Amino acid sequence: MEFVIGVLLLLTFVCLVVYAVKGGNMALGVLVMATLWAIFATVGHYFASDSFLSANEGIASLSVMSVIEEVFQNAFTNNGANTILFFFGAFFGRVLLDTGIAAALIRKTVELGGDKPVITSVLLSVVVAGIFSSMFGTGAVIAIGVIVLPILLSLGINKRVALTSFMLAIGAGLYINVLPFNQYQIYYGDDSYVYNGPFLKFGIAALIVQLVVCIVYTIIASKKKKAVSHAWAAQTVAPQEKKVPGIALLIPFLPVAMVIILKIPICFAFLVSAFLALLACGRLTSFSETARVITKNFNDGVIDTAPLLCFMMFIQAFNKAASICAPYFHAVLGGVIPKSVIGICILFAVFAPLGLFRGPLTLAGSGAAMLGILKGLGFSTIILYPLFYAPTMTMNISCCITQSWIVWGLNYTKNESKDYLKHSIPCGWIICIILAIITYFMFGSMAF
Repeated sequence: MEFVIGVLLLLTFVCLVVYAVKGGNMALGVLVMATLWAIFATVGHYFASDSFLSANEGIASLSVMSVIEEVFQNAFTNNGANTILFFFGAFFGRVLLDTGIAAALIRKTVELGGDKPVITSVLLSVVVAGIFSSMFGTGAVIAIGVIVLPILLSLGINKRVALTSFMLAIGAGLYINVLPFNQYQIYYGDDSYVYNGPFLKFGIAALIVQLVVCIVYTIIASKKKKAVSHAWAAQTVAPQEKKVPGIALLIPFLPVAMVIILKIPICFAFLVSAFLALLACGRLTSFSETARVITKNFNDGVIDTAPLLCFMMFIQAFNKAASICAPYFHAVLGGVIPKSVIGICILFAVFAPLGLFRGPLTLAGSGAAMLGILKGLGFSTIILYPLFYAPTMTMNISCCITQSWIVWGLNYTKNESKDYLKHSIPCGWIICIILAIITYFMFGSMAF
């Protein structure tokens, strides 16, 4: 019976992947999956063989009420700290946009690049990566994109090259952004795995790898064919110009620096950095104005994060259900998936494109089930986190056309999806292969 349940779980998993590829609403999809898998886990408790139940005490002790409480109660209520963190991060991002600091940083970069399009493009990639080491969300991407992309196009950078380099730069910065780290940390149920620990050196290495690939791609692709210069593109920058003091240009990098160097809690770092940004830009003119500015930016930040938080809540239910069902996956796949460290690293390197289209190697899609399987095989969070993080950050968030901000970018720059994928997938695959090798050498000895 446990083998039958395992097969049924895999079939529903395939259905979720197909649903995701077709562009279905992932929040609803994972909620439906959580419900189905909770039902399978409950059925297994009553019909699985005695030998299976004796080997898996967690399954044997399940009841209808315990499954409901674990999947549809604890999964939601145990997520409060991460929700608050996202609110503060989104608030800080909104302050950077409202004060004009992000736009001013980009303009200074363009001035530094002078009349050399490729150098300017490379410098912009570095700055965008730096900005997104603290900013996060579709609203932030669009706000920065309407500044950066027109500049690249007006410089004569091919529109496919411009969009690909922009998205790769965003993904590079997100590797050390504490917000997505905390978003995916809760998938593992391991609070001991902290940002300023084993992950950080991997995150820094991943940022460097993706940024280097982005820069090399930009240089090579720009030499092949130049785009026609569009004078209209540069005009979109002017209305957003605000007077920003030079010292304020360092503030986008302040939260991450405070966490890494001073070991300051991230919410406090975001709050202090936001107030410093407002103060540096002369926005705290009176008590009433301060209250208005803070309330407005916090409100806008909450709105920005609402869709993500909805998905996060439902994915927690899915993750809990996947964790409960892990023994059934093990019964079916335990003899198929590599159990060695080098084997699992090779698997993630070779099949990295399965991180596209919300596939089984991205935690932004159906990867939670695969995570449950690998945890059931005994792999530790220390190696699973970087292995899943690479296809999630690179293949899904930086390259996949199911990502909301990439869809916006395609429409904004008038790019075709297939053309974008031809550029982004090879870059993403190379990055994931390199990061799988780095993961093996960094964490291979701590895999179990």
